[in-house]
Amino acid sequence: MRFLAVFALLFGFLHAEVMLLKEYKDENLSGWVMSEKFDGVRAIWDGKNLKSKNGKIINAPIWWLESFPPFMIDGELWSQRGEFEKITSIVSDAHPSNEWQSIKFMIFDLPQVSGNLQARLEILRKFLAKNPNKFINVIDQKPVSSNQMAFDFLDDVTAIGGEGIVVRDPNAAYIGGRSSKILKLKKFKDSECEVVELRKGNGKYAGVLGSLVCKDIFSGVSFKIGSGFSDFQRANPPKIGSIITYKYQNLTKFNKPRFPVFLRVKSDIILSK
Repeated sequence: MRFLAVFALLFGFLHAEVMLLKEYKDENLSGWVMSEKFDGVRAIWDGKNLKSKNGKIINAPIWWLESFPPFMIDGELWSQRGEFEKITSIVSDAHPSNEWQSIKFMIFDLPQVSGNLQARLEILRKFLAKNPNKFINVIDQKPVSSNQMAFDFLDDVTAIGGEGIVVRDPNAAYIGGRSSKILKLKKFKDSECEVVELRKGNGKYAGVLGSLVCKDIFSGVSFKIGSGFSDFQRANPPKIGSIITYKYQNLTKFNKPRFPVFLRVKSDIILSK
C-alpha cells in the first residue's frame, strides 16, 4: 500500500473515468501513433483486482494474475482475431477455467502515470523486464507520418481479420471519458441500440428470428436489423430490452443507419468500445 501511495503521488492520480475512444472524422493524424484495435473485453487492473470499465470484478484465476504489477494498467483481454464470443464467454464465467491460458492482457496505457504515452508505457516495460509475464503484452505503437499511412495500416489489419485501428496523440495525457486525442478508425461505423421487437422469419428462417426492431440509444431512431445473426443467435435471439452493438455504412437522410448488421449483445463487462 505504501508503494501504491508513493507511486500515485509521483506519477499522477486515479481518474474517475476510463479513457474512451471517439470516431475518426478527418483529423490530421501526422505525428500520432497507431495500433490494431483488438476486439476483446476492456479491463482495468487497479493494482489489486481485475475489473471491467464499470468497476465490476472480473474473476480471473489466481495463477493468471500472479506477478501482475502493483500499479494500474488499462487494456483489452484478447486471444486472437475472430474469437470475440469465445473471449467474452471465458471472461464472463464466474468460475474461471483453464481456458484463461489463451487470454492475453493487451495493454495500451497506464492511467495513473503522467508524461507522454511512451513514458507511461515504459514504466510497464521496465517492470516486465524484471518480472516476466506471458499474459501481459504492451501494444506496439507505430508512428504515423500521414493519414494515408493510417489508411494503409487499416487495410492491412482488416485484410487479416482485424476489427480496425486506434490512432492517438502520443503527447496527450490519459483522459477519462471520451477524448478527441484517441480515435477509432474502421471500415464501417458502429453504434448501440435497444431491442424493442423480435420478428419471426420465413422460408429458411421459419420459426426462428428473422429480424428485430431496435432503437438507437444515442439518436432515438428506430430501425430493423435482419443480418449478422448466426443460426444459434436466430434460435436464441437477444431479449427485448437488451442492448446490442451493430455496424452500418452511413446514415440516410432520415438519420437511419444504412445496411445495419448485428455484431453482438452488449453486457456490463463488454462496455468498452
